[in-house]
Amino acid sequence: MPNLQKSLLTFGAGLMSAWVELRLKRSAIAGQERALRWLLRHLALTEQGRACGLTARTTATEFARAAPPRAYESLKPQLARMQRGEADVLWPGECACYAATAGTTTGRPKHLPVTPAMLAHFRRAGCDALFYYTQRIGHAGIFQGRQLYLSGSTALKPIRGVEPFQAWTGHLAGILANHLSPWAQKHLYEPQADLANLTDWPARLRAIAKHTQHRDISLLAGCPDWLLNFAIVLRQHAKRGPATPLNLQAVWPNLECILHGGAPVGPFLDDLRAAAGPTVNFHEVYSAAEGVFAAQDADSALGLRLIADAGVYYEFIPLADFDETRLDQLGAKAVPLAGVKPGVNYVMLVTTPAGLCRHLVGDVVRFVGTQPPRLLCVGRTNLRLNARGEDVSEKNVTDALLKVCHDQRWRIVDFHVAPMSTSTLTGPQRGRHEWWIELRPGTVATPTGPALETALDAELQRLNDDYAARRKIGELDAPLVRLVMPGIFEQWLRAQGKLDGQYKMPRCRGDRAIADALAQIARFTTQT
Repeated sequence: MPNLQKSLLTFGAGLMSAWVELRLKRSAIAGQERALRWLLRHLALTEQGRACGLTARTTATEFARAAPPRAYESLKPQLARMQRGEADVLWPGECACYAATAGTTTGRPKHLPVTPAMLAHFRRAGCDALFYYTQRIGHAGIFQGRQLYLSGSTALKPIRGVEPFQAWTGHLAGILANHLSPWAQKHLYEPQADLANLTDWPARLRAIAKHTQHRDISLLAGCPDWLLNFAIVLRQHAKRGPATPLNLQAVWPNLECILHGGAPVGPFLDDLRAAAGPTVNFHEVYSAAEGVFAAQDADSALGLRLIADAGVYYEFIPLADFDETRLDQLGAKAVPLAGVKPGVNYVMLVTTPAGLCRHLVGDVVRFVGTQPPRLLCVGRTNLRLNARGEDVSEKNVTDALLKVCHDQRWRIVDFHVAPMSTSTLTGPQRGRHEWWIELRPGTVATPTGPALETALDAELQRLNDDYAARRKIGELDAPLVRLVMPGIFEQWLRAQGKLDGQYKMPRCRGDRAIADALAQIARFTTQT
């Protein structure tokens, strides 16, 4: 990039960063009030708004009484009508683009509307997330080079059976990439269009590595596990003579930021740091197909700052009150941002410029603080182990394995935890947790299943009082650990058609769908 262009980019980014810093000083609660007023003006013009009696003057209290919380399944009939071209159903006007989610929780992707107003939210909140980084680092260096985003293919597919209306579906990243300004496409965004359209993920990684090894990359973004995979592929492509570059900064000297999200970085953090380079900063963003919700504005231990003034309105149902089977009755339990308390687990509802009204995202969050509002995503409502009342979350199992592996200097490739029943000659059936773990070769201490079982059991008892109580009274047996050969998880992803940058491995599930499939691949017996 010519020096003048770099200077203009840096100057513009500096001004934007200063503007974001001013917005950070504003009240998040006031930002939420503005967002709700703007959303209500538009929702009042729609079929769903009229059905709920919403007007531009509806108050937050009236909104909470009038509009019931809704899950994706209840929206399907209205979404089908929108896909056929009906206007003013959930949001004013027509909607031709639908983001296909990874289907991490249920295995079935959702197809969520992406309206022009929703695109504006993604642009604004996405920029906010980047400027949170420049504000905390103190400079705008990431805008002096190219920004490489590893995500799903940008290829969009027509939705069949909705003719004569033309509607399209694809990965959210693809929809956003297809709506980039020509300026951003020319000066910032990677990969180039022909590579971004590739659908074969391994081939796509190789092609991107070959193309970008000589580019000036300043920021690399994606899910942690796929970032690590890409780092391996890039280093192989960037061999200079007999030596392989030690890290990404040896290939890209101006790389300064790894932007990650979609899955906890903890299991991969040490390997990612080593692969990235000694001076690369890490920056976390919490986003989904429903919106960009929060981003890091300080040390990651302080949580992620809620993006409160970019067009999404948030409400929070205490997890203790949550029951998805009677979701439409829980509207009164939800509190706005002004009512949240630190340390409480909440199920998050969002109202968005895509017409999702009090929509159940499926995430469980916990606020670390409220001034300003910073939170942690601690799991998914449907990704929990609770067969015996132990109520173990994704965060619990991730934190437990991370602590055990950190202590032993074992390195994680992938893992999954499932419930398992154990039979006894006398007495009722009991339960246990079955851990499927792939560790990276070359560890200092040799890992064994029994050693991991003892350590994981102790760590989970320390982290989760309900688990400890069930272990003490004998309702849960000690966990069973299965150490699998390298490549088992990749084989499962490939078999499911999920080998791409969008899919995230569920760390635990209340059923055995994934565990039994892994058993078939690994040829383990699941009988005990």
